[in-house]
Amino acid sequence: MTTDTAVSRIRAVRHRLAQEGPPWTRDRADDFPTVTVPERDGDVLRDLLIAEGVATVVEVGLAYGSSALAIGEALLAVGRPDPRHVVIDPFQDSVWRNVGWDQLCSAGLAPITRLIPDWSSVALARLVADGFVADAAFVDGSHRFHEVFVDFYFLRKIVRPGGLILIDDDRVPSVRAAARYYEQNLGWTPIPGAFTGGTLVVDGDDSAAEPVTRCNAFRLPDALSEPPFGDFQPFGPCGH
Repeated sequence: MTTDTAVSRIRAVRHRLAQEGPPWTRDRADDFPTVTVPERDGDVLRDLLIAEGVATVVEVGLAYGSSALAIGEALLAVGRPDPRHVVIDPFQDSVWRNVGWDQLCSAGLAPITRLIPDWSSVALARLVADGFVADAAFVDGSHRFHEVFVDFYFLRKIVRPGGLILIDDDRVPSVRAAARYYEQNLGWTPIPGAFTGGTLVVDGDDSAAEPVTRCNAFRLPDALSEPPFGDFQPFGPCGH
């Protein structure tokens, strides 16, 4: 199968998922559109990864598989040898009935994808211990502050210096606060306009606020370093 044919197959599965939804969803109102990364954001995610020339990507959270399909499309489109996509989701079987994994298989992405059915705090620590290195990460797992914070802690050790950390639901206060710590204290640099063209959401609970992009992107510093504890900077959403 040629690269163009493989990419076309993935795009067809992505578009069908966006238009028709998955064959099964949880018994919750509007669960698929609420949980899944919209197709337009997937397109932006794909294009960012292609521009980065990625060969290896780590993803936290699989659910219905929309972002994973976009990442897989990017990896094949870049065309580097031995592309690898590591996806971590402890609930893919028990909660999601493997619907996201089935989407990846139907798109022909199983050969380049490794699904780790474990908590991200455990799986990411194991990847660090194994010396695993990625070009980028996409984070869309638990939105609890302490769990997002731990995901970021390990991912800064996994993603190569100068690589990308891409975040869904960045404007959820718990997620934003966690990212803010790394921005304020560890040199993560926001990439302005990275998700222009993606979905817009209202920042936090302020209905009068100007809409912002649902996803956000950060570039890691060119070297991994640990600042002195005395240099700690407050990191709340509003700097407190």
